[in-house]
Amino acid sequence: MRQEDTTDQFDDGGRQLPDVMRAELWHSMAEAAGLINGDGTIGETVYGQMTALAARTGAVNLGQGAPGTDPPPELIEAAADAMREGYNQYAPGQGFPALREAVAGQRRRDFGQEISSDDVLYTCGATEGLTAAILALLPRGGTVLAFEPFYDSYPAAIAAAGGSLVTVPILPTAEGGFEPDWERFDTAAADADAPPSLILVNTPHNPTGFMFNTEDLAHIGDAAVAADAWVLTDEVYEQLVLSDTTHVAPATAIDDEARVVTVSSAGKTWNATGWKIGWVIAEPAVREAVQAVKQFLTYTAGGPLQIGMARALDGAGDFAAENRRSLRERAEILVPACRGLPGAIASTPAAGYFTVVDFSALTDLDAFELNDLLARRYSLVGIPVPALCRAGSSAHAAYRSSIRYSFCKSVADVDRGAQLFDELAAELRRDPDALRGES
Repeated sequence: MRQEDTTDQFDDGGRQLPDVMRAELWHSMAEAAGLINGDGTIGETVYGQMTALAARTGAVNLGQGAPGTDPPPELIEAAADAMREGYNQYAPGQGFPALREAVAGQRRRDFGQEISSDDVLYTCGATEGLTAAILALLPRGGTVLAFEPFYDSYPAAIAAAGGSLVTVPILPTAEGGFEPDWERFDTAAADADAPPSLILVNTPHNPTGFMFNTEDLAHIGDAAVAADAWVLTDEVYEQLVLSDTTHVAPATAIDDEARVVTVSSAGKTWNATGWKIGWVIAEPAVREAVQAVKQFLTYTAGGPLQIGMARALDGAGDFAAENRRSLRERAEILVPACRGLPGAIASTPAAGYFTVVDFSALTDLDAFELNDLLARRYSLVGIPVPALCRAGSSAHAAYRSSIRYSFCKSVADVDRGAQLFDELAAELRRDPDALRGES
């Protein structure tokens, strides 16, 4: 919505600038992502806010899911070789054939998803893939049904497409796990007044680590068929399964595979989030529609990085297994320290980078206020889970005092975080009201 305040704006040279509020798209995207402050100014993302908080207070930053370790040397060398071999100009819009073939092989090998390289589209990370797919597939005024909490790019992309977001909460269970509200899902999926045009499934789920099983995905697929909706998946944590369960690719569990559009990336698996190598997988006609949008976003990027990743993917099994082992070891340091907080409930994730700590029995503060207190007094910073929820939703209420902490950081940061949680636990044993708020 256009704001009424059209105060003249000036650049640093004193020249009058056009009213930026006349361009409504950026505002609708920022508003959907919760970036418009109460006074109408543009706020920083929660990741930027928490990084700044950690820097300002000298706290250990266990917030953003950015790995604290580098990619394996063989991947770096493969990219360097590609640069020396001359892969330094524009890559094909669909991505280099070598990368697309490597992705198709990896999906067949690891998840039994039978695809060809023609089904694969390179994207500048999974975020671009998700955005391009939403822009391509969602009709104006269409509804997206997604699970909450969610990655904060989802509502912005949906707003850009002129759609609306309906959410289904993934809620904590009494056993310390998480479970979607399937009754809410069934109601929303069958809503005759606002039927979903697209169902967005993030598995393994950020931030809970919840993994949708074959039965869950088949149920989602049946709902999509009944609503004539697309199923768009976000599978960036597919290789980071920490439990004895196995990631199920939704396209292999949903009967009508043609309506499934898969999005994933290499960044999390290979500790190379800055390379921004993602992909969309869909039948050629659908892939072409997504590519038509992507063409005018980045067109293409990272030519030598694509080649390097293609060469490394053929041997991905060894490093993926090593990365999982390393993550488990760091989780086994941080999660028990969080679980040692008397009165708090810390999740043991089945997959991904994060544990979610519920402090509600220890404080009246919301997660943002509590995170600020923990940073200043105890040198700990995470991501308030309500930042990944819609204001006023049942998920927002359920996670009111919950904070997400990442164990993908360096061993030194994870060790330091665990030590600080141990110190906090000792203080809570001395003073159970230590987190109630300012005295």
